[in-house]
Amino acid sequence: MSKSILLIIGGGIAAYKSLDLIRRAKERGIETHAIITAAGTQFVTPLSVSALSGHKAHTDMFDLGDESAIGHIQLTRIVDLVVVAPATADLMAKAAAGLAGDLASTSLLATDKPVLMAPAMNVRMWQHPATQRSLKRLQADGVHFVGPGDGAMACNEYGPGRMAEPDEILAAVETLLRGSGPLQGRKALVTAGPTFEPLDPVRFLGNRSSGKQGYAIAAALAEAGAETTLVSGPVALAPPPRVKLIQVETAADMLAASEAALPADVAVFTAAVADWRPEAVAGGKIKKTAAAPPAIKLVANPDILATVCRSKRRPRLVIGFAAETEDVVALAAEKRRAKGCDWIIGNQVGGRVAGGVFGSDRNRIHLIDTSGAEEWPEMGKNEIAARLVARIAKALGAA
Repeated sequence: MSKSILLIIGGGIAAYKSLDLIRRAKERGIETHAIITAAGTQFVTPLSVSALSGHKAHTDMFDLGDESAIGHIQLTRIVDLVVVAPATADLMAKAAAGLAGDLASTSLLATDKPVLMAPAMNVRMWQHPATQRSLKRLQADGVHFVGPGDGAMACNEYGPGRMAEPDEILAAVETLLRGSGPLQGRKALVTAGPTFEPLDPVRFLGNRSSGKQGYAIAAALAEAGAETTLVSGPVALAPPPRVKLIQVETAADMLAASEAALPADVAVFTAAVADWRPEAVAGGKIKKTAAAPPAIKLVANPDILATVCRSKRRPRLVIGFAAETEDVVALAAEKRRAKGCDWIIGNQVGGRVAGGVFGSDRNRIHLIDTSGAEEWPEMGKNEIAARLVARIAKALGAA
C-alpha cells in the first residue's frame, strides 16, 4: 500500500533541502502533499514544490477550495504522516503553544497523524531557553524529532541547529510509516550518558561519557518497533526519532526516572553513573583560599542496575554495561553476577579503540551472559546497536 506525507516547509535557508526530500520520497513510492509558510515562499516557490510533488503546494488557509468541507483539516486526514522541514523556532513555538493563525499551524493542531519535525535555525536560537521549552513540550505531546546536527550554517556560525540531511529525514519518515518491526508492541528502557553530582552551584563530579552508544541503542530499539524511553544524563546529542526522552542530571534522578518507566520488556543500562556523590552540597560557590583545599566526604549513589534487577517489575531482559580500563571480561562477568542482570556489555575505555571509547563513534565490546563471553570486532556504535537489538529481539522471541 502506498504511503503519503504532508510536508510543511518553514521559512529558513534549509528549505531548499525540502525539494530533495520530495524527490527522494517519490523515488521510494511516498507521495507528498505540501504546505509552504509565508516565510517559506521566500526560499522555495510553490511552483517548484508542485512540480516535484505532483500536487498543488498550499500557502494560504483559504486556497484549498470549498471551506465548507473544512479543507484545512481534510489535508491532514489524507496523509499518513506530517513532516515539518525545516521546523523553524517560530513553527515549533506555535505548535507547542497550540496556536492556529495560518495554514501550517492550523494543520499541526488539527492533525491526528504522527508528526515528525526536522529543526533548523541559528545555534543561538536553538539553544535559547524558549526553543528548548518548545522542544520539551512537543516531545511530551508525542512529536518526533530528527536532528538538528552540528555544522556550518548560512549565517557563518557553527554548532547545533543545522537541519538533518534529506536521507536522514527520509529514514525517520520510513521508520514512522512502517510502524512495525520485530519489537512492535514491546516496551524498552535505555539509560545513557553521564550523571552530574553537584558539589556546589557551579561544580560537579562527572565523567567523560558522551551518551552516543546509549542513544544509538535507543534509536535502534525504536526503529525495531519498541516503545522506547531514553533516560539521559547531560549530553550534547539530538533526541532519536520515536523515542521518549527524559533528561536528568544525578544518579538519584536517573533511578527515579528509570523506575517510573517500568514495566518494560527490556532495559539496557548504558549510562556511566557516578558511584559516589558529595554527602553535602554547598549552598554557595566553594571559595579558593590559602588554606588547604576542603575535604569532600563522599557517599554511595543508588545502584540503578542492581535496584531494577531486584525490582518486582524487573524487565524480562536486563542488560548492563561495564566500562573498564583493564581485565574487561573478568571484571564485567563479576559485575553481571553481582548486579543480577542477564547480559552485560564489557568495553575498554582506554586507548584500545583509536581515540578511546568515550566520545568516539566506534567501540569494541564483549557480550557476556550465562554461557560466557563473546567478543565483537571493532565497529561503529550504530552498527553495535543494530546487532544488539537483533539479539534482543531473538531473546524475546520476537525475531
